[in-house]
Amino acid sequence: MSTLHRGHIFHLTGTPTVQEAAEALVEIPDGALLVNDRGIIEWCGQYVDRPQLDGDSVALVDHGDAFLLPGFVDTHMHFPQVNSIDAYGGGQLLEWLTECIFPAEARFANEAFAVDAAKEFCHRLISAGTTTSLVFGSAFPVAQDALFSEYRRRGLRGVIGRGIQTVGPDAAKPLITSERDAIKLTRDEIEKWHPKSEEEAREALVFAAVVPRFSLSVTPETFAALGELYDHFRGQGVYFTSHLNENNRPGDGEIAAVLGSYEVETYLDTYDGRFLPGSKKGGKSLLGRRSVMAHCVHCQDSELERMAETQTSVAHCPTSQLFLGSGTMPWQRTIAAGVNVAAGTDLAAGDTWFIPDVLNAAFKVHISEIGEEAALHPAQLLHLGTVAGARALDLEDRIGNFDAGREADFVVIDPSAWEPLGNSLEWGLRSDDPVKRTHGRLFTVLMACNEVALTETYVRGKKLN
Repeated sequence: MSTLHRGHIFHLTGTPTVQEAAEALVEIPDGALLVNDRGIIEWCGQYVDRPQLDGDSVALVDHGDAFLLPGFVDTHMHFPQVNSIDAYGGGQLLEWLTECIFPAEARFANEAFAVDAAKEFCHRLISAGTTTSLVFGSAFPVAQDALFSEYRRRGLRGVIGRGIQTVGPDAAKPLITSERDAIKLTRDEIEKWHPKSEEEAREALVFAAVVPRFSLSVTPETFAALGELYDHFRGQGVYFTSHLNENNRPGDGEIAAVLGSYEVETYLDTYDGRFLPGSKKGGKSLLGRRSVMAHCVHCQDSELERMAETQTSVAHCPTSQLFLGSGTMPWQRTIAAGVNVAAGTDLAAGDTWFIPDVLNAAFKVHISEIGEEAALHPAQLLHLGTVAGARALDLEDRIGNFDAGREADFVVIDPSAWEPLGNSLEWGLRSDDPVKRTHGRLFTVLMACNEVALTETYVRGKKLN
C-alpha cells in the first residue's frame, strides 16, 4: 500500500550546488509526499493537487502543521566515542585523544559493552533525525559486527569502517594492530558487510569504508597497503574517510606533526599516495568520489584544488572545531575551490547529535569570518545538512530531497512539541515579500529547532523506532 504524507514541506529540488541552493529551494505549506510500498517517492506537491488514487490502495498520514524535511546526513562521527561527549582532556586535539578518547575506545573490546553501545548509538541517531551517517568505527571486530548488525536491525542507512591504527602513543596501544592485521581485518569487514554486486548495492542500506584514524596513526607501509586494498575494492563502491588539517597549533600540533613525520609538502599528500619524503609517490591514491575528509580547517590552496579535482568531499564539523579550538574552516575559499562541503557532528569532539545544531554553528562561525561576507543563506544551510551529504556519499540519486524516484528518507519537525520553536514561527515578524518570507521561515526552523521537536524519522518510507 502506498502512503500519502501530508505536511509543510521544505526541500531542494534537483542537484544544485551550494551556490544554487536558494534557486532550488521549494516550500509547500500544505504539501504531500506520495510514497509507494517500496519506500520510493512517487510524487511531491500541493496536497490539493494530490494524485487521485483508489482509497483502498493509499493510506493518509496527516502530520498537521509539522514540517517534512529530507533526512539529515551526518558525514563524520565516531561510534566508539558514543559515551565520551564533553570529555575534558585539558588541551586540544592530541591531548584530548590521549587523555580521554583512546582509553574510552579500548573498552569496546568487550563484546557486551559494544553491543549496548551500538544500541545506544543507533537510538540516538534516530532520535536526532540522522537517517544516513558516515561512521568511524571501532578497532575491534566484535564491536564492528555489533554496529553493522544494529544498523540493519533498526533500518538505518550508513557507511561504517573499522578504525585503523598501526602506530600511536602508549594510550592507544589497545587499539593498535600490526600492518598485516590492519589490512586483513579491514578486508574481512568489507567482504562480510559491503554489498557484493550492483544489484545488492541498490537495495542495501549499509556499506563499508576504509578508515585510518589519521596520518599519525599509520605508517608509509600502512598507506601503501591500504592503497592497494582500496584500489581492489573501489569499483565495488567501498568508501574512504579520514581526518585532514584539523589542528594547527604551532610547533607540535597535528599538522606540524604530520608534515614533520612524513616530510611531505602537504597533509593531503599522505592520502594521495604521495607519502614518501618530498611528497614522492609511494602508492595509490585514496581520494575520489566516495572519499570524505573531515575538518579541513587549515588546507592549502593546492589541497583544495586537488580535492575538487578528485571529487573528494569535506565533512564540515563546526561544533567540534569550537570544542577543540581548532579554528574555522574557511567557507568561502573552500566553496570557491569547487569542493563539496557536507555537515558532520564529529561526535564526540562535537558535543551534539543534532545536525540542525551543526547548521546553527556553521551560520555563526562563518558570519564571523574576518573580512568576508560569509552569512550562509537558509537554503545553503539545508544543502549542507542534506544534499551535500548525499553527494559526499555518492547517494544523490537515492536520497537528499523529495524529487520523484528518490527514497523516502525524511524527518518530521513539529513546532508544537517545542514551544520556543512554535512561538518563533507564530509570533516572529515575517517579510511581506513571499520569497523572503520563505527564507525566513526555513531559517527559523533550522536555527531554532530542538531535538525535542523532531518527532518522527523515516528511512525508505519506514518509520524508525
